[in-house]
Amino acid sequence: MNLSSKDNKSKTPQHIAIIMDGNGRWATKRGLPRALGHKKGAEAVEEVVKGAKELGVKYLTLYAFSTENWNRDEDEVKTLMGLLREYLKRNLIEIQKNNVKIKFIGELYMLDKDIQDSIKKIEADTEKNDAMTLCIAISYGARQEILSAVKKVVGLVKRGDLSEADIDNKVFSDALYTRDIPDPDLVVRTSGEQRISNYLLWQVAYAEFYFSDVFWPDFNKKHLEKIIEDFNSRERRYGKS
Repeated sequence: MNLSSKDNKSKTPQHIAIIMDGNGRWATKRGLPRALGHKKGAEAVEEVVKGAKELGVKYLTLYAFSTENWNRDEDEVKTLMGLLREYLKRNLIEIQKNNVKIKFIGELYMLDKDIQDSIKKIEADTEKNDAMTLCIAISYGARQEILSAVKKVVGLVKRGDLSEADIDNKVFSDALYTRDIPDPDLVVRTSGEQRISNYLLWQVAYAEFYFSDVFWPDFNKKHLEKIIEDFNSRERRYGKS
């Protein structure tokens, strides 16, 4: 099945959200430092973004670093932040050359200022790109996002800008970090783990799920194409019988 063809491109899910998992286990399995697994995982991002764009995906959201990940070993967190700095300077420059808009979501204030500044610059530089939107969830937790949205809506009501009767799904969705992005059609988790890990809890209410046994550093366009084929074989009912 050639998803790149015109006939099949329309069947490609508009928005795919991926939980990139398995970097550490990929390295351990090979007797390598976990840091090398994270480095290989960062390299896989560029290939998957390029592949998703070629397959016709319009929105790709990647779970890069959760709020819970701050509790990891200090040296590992330091390594991850170092890789993030390198990635922001090098890999994303290549990605944005392909007319990709880049957006970051999460508790970004928890990041060091130099990383925050790099994020702001990349978002500004790619704001008008329209081939695909790459959304990177970093220092992200869905529960924290929902609480933040609740506080925003409560603030609007208190100021008189919104009445309680006007609060609906759209109002709440507009208060989330993903307010300009459609909900995911498909959620993929690599490495064989089968849990959601505090990821886009509100947004994935009607998404299809696919759990791949492939560790993230080995994940590529061919795996994504196979998953999209599986997605196309399903009947989405949105709660209907």
